[in-house]
Amino acid sequence: MKSLFITGTDTDVGKTYITAGLAVTLRKMGVDVGIMKPFAAGIPQKKGFKSEDVEILANAAQVNDSESLLNPQYFPIPASPYTAWKNLKIKPKIDSILSSFKNLSKKHSMMLVEGMGGIMTPILKDYFVTDLIKNMKIPAILVTRTKIGTINHTIMTVKMCEKYKIPIKGIIINNFDSDGYKPKELTRDLKSLTKVPVLGTIPFINDLSNDSLYRIYKKNLDFKLLLK
Repeated sequence: MKSLFITGTDTDVGKTYITAGLAVTLRKMGVDVGIMKPFAAGIPQKKGFKSEDVEILANAAQVNDSESLLNPQYFPIPASPYTAWKNLKIKPKIDSILSSFKNLSKKHSMMLVEGMGGIMTPILKDYFVTDLIKNMKIPAILVTRTKIGTINHTIMTVKMCEKYKIPIKGIIINNFDSDGYKPKELTRDLKSLTKVPVLGTIPFINDLSNDSLYRIYKKNLDFKLLLK
């Protein structure tokens, strides 16, 4: 069973909640799913994991792997790894990231790896999220939204994946915006323009309980195609 790298067309498109929903659903389907967020950044939490995103993912997958494996590098400012490196003098540790991914892959039958920001978020001067995905040798899922401008962002993301020869498993539309494209029309246009499968659309969810996530994700996403 292939692991997946969940990336986005931009920051704040809901990658963490999409990844968490996938983790819950796959776990309830009987898949031994592990999670990882190689880089995280922001103001650290006072309790639990430093990163709220990592805590959300760990709870969704119900894993007890160490924080150092789940999130090998945390930057205590909201910035890309490259900017954090320049500001804090803390260099991103690519080898540590890849080693943690390898170790987690041995512990779980499938890994969900959540990226940071968009596909071209810089990690080092000449090393981007695209390079990390390619080093991990896993296909990507692209998370996009319905807000106007998303077609442009999605096409550019697909083009960069093509340039880096990153296989794309499919696109997930996160429909949390109050305005923008209708999901049915957006699905039609993205399929036509990118030639990439759209796995489905996730509506805005008020009830984030495991049972609710499982029901909504199973109903709205094509898991046969996702797991193919």
